[in-house]
Amino acid sequence: MSKKSFLFCFFLAIITFSLSAKDLPDGYGDVHLGMSLKEAKIQLLKNSDFGYSGDRDVSLLPGDAKVLIETNASGGRGSPYLSNCWFQFYNEQLYIITININTNKIDYYSMFTTLCKKYGQPDSLDPQKAVWKNDAITMQLEKPLSVKYIDNETFDMLKTSATVEKSYEEKNAQSFLEEF
Repeated sequence: MSKKSFLFCFFLAIITFSLSAKDLPDGYGDVHLGMSLKEAKIQLLKNSDFGYSGDRDVSLLPGDAKVLIETNASGGRGSPYLSNCWFQFYNEQLYIITININTNKIDYYSMFTTLCKKYGQPDSLDPQKAVWKNDAITMQLEKPLSVKYIDNETFDMLKTSATVEKSYEEKNAQSFLEEF
């Protein structure tokens, strides 16, 4: 193989790799996946777009170490383009951000085409959602109109944990049934 052919193949491989390893955003505004609960609260208070009104918007989710912040941007409290937004934490680290968009101001098709221009074609597409994914982040555009940012590592760990717990519960239920 000539030196020119080798360099051409080498640069083609680099370009292919860089296109497949998409740079996806890890959040919206100044709120990013991986932030601590405290950092996220500070950023939400600084950015009036979300309509965050402090600790009364924070609740504990069933299960260990899970916290949810729900904001309400509608009714003139925040950006006219946003409605409710959810920020999910595990062990005080932000791992899912759900930005619900006001469908009276923006439509699904506009969001879809904008995201395709910025991040390329989605990795998967069905009638309910479009999904862009890299090793660290999954970004989903869901109907009617929300954008979700997911920390893949934490989400996969929690999903695996839930599957293990369910299997354990199923075994216990089966043992109980066998007693009759």
